[in-house]
Amino acid sequence: MSDVRLKDQIRTDLTAAMKAKDALRQRTLRSVIAAIQEAEVAGKEATQLDDSGVQGALKAQVKRRQDAIDAYEAGGRSDRADDERAEVEVLQAYLPADLTDEQLGEILDQAFGDGGFSTMRDMGRRRRR
Repeated sequence: MSDVRLKDQIRTDLTAAMKAKDALRQRTLRSVIAAIQEAEVAGKEATQLDDSGVQGALKAQVKRRQDAIDAYEAGGRSDRADDERAEVEVLQAYLPADLTDEQLGEILDQAFGDGGFSTMRDMGRRRRR
């Protein structure tokens, strides 16, 4: 999403969804914008969320929908759970991809090597200089 701020991109995408009459994207992006605005006015002073703050709001929205999916499935409402899954897909397009187990393992191996550790036990020891 290049130099465009994430919040601005979401607003632009909402406008495009409105023009395309895409009800799912409209509903989802409107709720995200409302959550962002709510987060910006929470607390003692109003602030403008940066991209990481917007991502935090997006993650909270994904979590909320995943909880709703579980509740709908437990209640036998698979149709509503499917609606929530579709909204999660829209939201995840604005979030960075999760690390795979393999990628995480590579990062940890690199950290171990850079730190001069050979075992987990070595990590607790302080280096003397």
